[in-house]
Amino acid sequence: MSVRQISLFLENKPGHLSAICRTLAEAKINLLAISIADTAEFGIVRMIAQAPDQAVKALQDAGFSVNTRMVTVVRVPDHAGGIASVLDVIEPAGVNIEYLYAFASHSSGPETLIVFRFDDAAKAERELLSAGMSLVSEASLTPAV
Repeated sequence: MSVRQISLFLENKPGHLSAICRTLAEAKINLLAISIADTAEFGIVRMIAQAPDQAVKALQDAGFSVNTRMVTVVRVPDHAGGIASVLDVIEPAGVNIEYLYAFASHSSGPETLIVFRFDDAAKAERELLSAGMSLVSEASLTPAV
């Protein structure tokens, strides 16, 4: 069970991030999560959008080079030790976490949704589901039209 993440390379200059966000706002696309990893020259913007197909199209139409990849989103109770419970499953399985970021959700009570990029997503997802963890589907993040 995976979710599409949208990624863009972004020149590390004032105004470039706002151009991306403005493009999505004009297309009435809601961002659920966004993360930027930077170097001196550029950044990698990673985001989860409620309407990923429309977001990709809007960004491409605006001239941005866009990439998508599948990530795993885990629903974690919003309390101390929430993320540790996920790591306690992943570590013994020998799965490496390439990166992660999180966003809050209150759709079914206070919780955190953690976006993971694993080196072996299939194995990680099997282990998490076996441990009773709740994974989030892309459909659950996208409003019905």
